[in-house]
Amino acid sequence: MDTITVENQQFHLLIGGRTTPGREGHYFDVMNPSNGKVCVSVADGGIEDMDNAITAAHRAFDDGLWSKMSILERGIYLKKIAEAIRQHAKELADLESASCGKTIKQSTFIDVPTAADTFEYFSNIEEELKGKENKISAPVKSVIQREPMGVVGCIIPWNYSLIMSAWKMAPALIAGNTIVFKPSVLGCASVMRLAKIIEESGLPEGVVNIVPTTNHAVAEMLVTDSRVDMISFTGGTKTGQRIMQLASGTTKKLSLELGGKSPNIVFADCDMEAAVGGTMSSIFMNQGQMCTAMSRLLLEEKIYDQFLEILVSKTCALKIGSAMDYETDFGPLISREQREQVMRYVEIGKDEGAVVACGGKIPFGKDYEKGFYYEPTIFVDVNNQMRIAQEEIFGPVLSVIKFKEIDEAIRIANDSMYGLAACVWTKDSTKAHRVANQLRCGTVWINTYGGFYNEASFGGYKQSGFGRELGEEGLLEYTQTKHICTDATPGGKSLVSSWF
Repeated sequence: MDTITVENQQFHLLIGGRTTPGREGHYFDVMNPSNGKVCVSVADGGIEDMDNAITAAHRAFDDGLWSKMSILERGIYLKKIAEAIRQHAKELADLESASCGKTIKQSTFIDVPTAADTFEYFSNIEEELKGKENKISAPVKSVIQREPMGVVGCIIPWNYSLIMSAWKMAPALIAGNTIVFKPSVLGCASVMRLAKIIEESGLPEGVVNIVPTTNHAVAEMLVTDSRVDMISFTGGTKTGQRIMQLASGTTKKLSLELGGKSPNIVFADCDMEAAVGGTMSSIFMNQGQMCTAMSRLLLEEKIYDQFLEILVSKTCALKIGSAMDYETDFGPLISREQREQVMRYVEIGKDEGAVVACGGKIPFGKDYEKGFYYEPTIFVDVNNQMRIAQEEIFGPVLSVIKFKEIDEAIRIANDSMYGLAACVWTKDSTKAHRVANQLRCGTVWINTYGGFYNEASFGGYKQSGFGRELGEEGLLEYTQTKHICTDATPGGKSLVSSWF
């Protein structure tokens, strides 16, 4: 049964420390993809709202209250947010699943705890932000100190709204930045509830501002405004390229985590049960709507038929249903438009000569008539030059490619404009690390999938973007360095003082 705890809610913008309706008074509806009904309504930010949000963030940074706090003091606020997320875990999980179609099991046991843990982890950061003294063979004291970037504009997609909010907000805040945050208009219900949590945390006015908008000009204003010092973006590669163009006018710093077409390499000496299970998780979690979806399965010829038989059988047995049902394995896609995109690619795959081994259609039945459901789909007889093997579909479509030798697998895996992540399945550790070291991507999972840790950085190569989330690298993205050089000449007169 669908939950009733999230129905009929109305959410406002967060600007200057207060949740408020937009100046124009407009709202947009967020649909529940499980049943096609309106889930919540959200204030639709306009140009004046975005200007007010940037002004609030700029003022909050310039007055120095937040950036001049000790890291320990800033961490207290992050701990409050983490605790509030845990206190409202049920509601946040319901909102996440109801607005984006992610199964309630995943929202409950992964998304909400991960968001809380990320705020708590970065609340305890200190050493990584301290300056360091350089060893200089001259009579000077040379110190590099870390300072916040200033106002950071954060833009996220809809597929992991709550987690990505934490991934960007927590490190940016602990480093002393202020934030203007623009979530997607799809699947943003949990972020808007987070806005209320942030308001109630007592965070100083203007430190975090949240402005969803259906107006592209409003979103572009966040990127082009000279008062915004950095943009941290997660989303599609084409949108990332557009952001690069827009940001060039003010030469602001960018961190871009973009698309992927990740390879899942399965060798004959794998643990078959583990590899099949991992393969399913890597493409069918969140209905394949993941930047790290392992949408290319590179399968060694020796086990091709056996592995595929098990994989297809298990995939066909997945329970498709409402995201709000704890028995559901596989929920709906985010929207009708997203489903239509997946359907187009399935037809493209057929036209290219690939064969549908399972799925490939809208499930039949009364339970699926109003939602945006699509069966988990596996293509066989795929070669790596096909569009379904090269282009990001962002849905539950797996392309299976056969290989014979290790070097062939590496070549196929790297033959992509993307370079976000990869998986390698083998019991041979030497082989696994040989392959991992030759893959041109930012993350390689060996005999597992999807491990994201606050301690470890995440990001892409090639057209999957640049910059990092999480870890020390992700934290330091939100800082800039200043070199302070002090004369230490005996007697207090450096050589340059008597040059002329």
